Amino acid sequence: MGTQVKRIALSGYYGFGNSGDEAVLQSILFALRAEGERQGIRIEPVVLSIRPEETSRVYGVSAVHRMRLSDVKKALHECDGLISGGGSLLQDATGLKTIPYYLAILKLAQFYRKPTFIYAQGIGPVSRKLFYPFIRNVFNKCEYISVRDEESESLLGKMGIVKGRVEVVPDPVMGLPLKEGTVLSRQERPIVGVSVRFWNRDRSELDGLAESLRTIAEQRPVKIRFLPFHLPDDVEASRYVMDRIGTMPGMSDMDMIENAVHPQDMLAEVSGCDILLGMRLHSLIYAASQEVPLIGISYDPKIDQFLKRLGMKAAASTDGFDSRAFAEEAVRILDNREGWIDSKKDSIIRLKLQAQQPAEQIVSIVKSARS
Repeated sequence: MGTQVKRIALSGYYGFGNSGDEAVLQSILFALRAEGERQGIRIEPVVLSIRPEETSRVYGVSAVHRMRLSDVKKALHECDGLISGGGSLLQDATGLKTIPYYLAILKLAQFYRKPTFIYAQGIGPVSRKLFYPFIRNVFNKCEYISVRDEESESLLGKMGIVKGRVEVVPDPVMGLPLKEGTVLSRQERPIVGVSVRFWNRDRSELDGLAESLRTIAEQRPVKIRFLPFHLPDDVEASRYVMDRIGTMPGMSDMDMIENAVHPQDMLAEVSGCDILLGMRLHSLIYAASQEVPLIGISYDPKIDQFLKRLGMKAAASTDGFDSRAFAEEAVRILDNREGWIDSKKDSIIRLKLQAQQPAEQIVSIVKSARS
């Protein structure tokens, strides 16, 4: 008898060029494959993507256009289950159409009587309570629900979803491995990785960060390396900060990595840093997963929620940026990298193990379901 094959559709913010969401996709694909092998079945993913040809080429999986209803219906009708996630899919901060779209995909799969799964999502913000009953209706018909923080669990509780049905797990990117054969080498000067995005209209947080980075570079020779996670916006934000820094003092210099498009390529870049200063959530998750000391800049509760799981708080926020204090914290960590790593190692190991739990549960359910 041949190996049992199960086809699982994946719905998320895939194909848009956002490194964080692409890392989520890659991490889920790795986790499903590993768990399928462990449980003795082969998982064949089909990804709903805005650029299906590119997604198929990059990840070696089947993909269909997420906005072509006929293709989506065919994929869901032929699959053995649908995963929605991870990332922040169910939120209305980016517009009124986001929540209805992802709920509609789940609802369509349920109409076809396919098991549906919520994979380590960050729920909210949902400022319009009119969405609550729709989310409750769809989620209560899901076979498995996992969220990436306690705040998401609490919000689902307010919507009427029983707490015992929701599992709190880390973001799946905590389980993303480096590419096989990746070789990391330490430089003579510490590499300060920086991940920024535009947020405040007056750019005050980026001005404050530029001042901090210049202060760090004045105190010791460093290479400041900008790592854009969302192209092309983060490239522009990085250039803005570089322009504000101006000429680097002493033996310090700076550069930017613009060609790390694949999630594991960016993961390798983060792994080579001595410290990571990040606004993007997944820049911080990448750093934690590779035991790279990190400092968070909060612009959204999801940053604070992740840092909390490491026993940390953001060193600055877009609401108030103390440049001097931020620079002092970065220098303090650079002076005691090993101490930071030792203090966080147990938490990081625990998060990595927990990140595999959704794949374990989903594969087990799909495996036992009737074909």
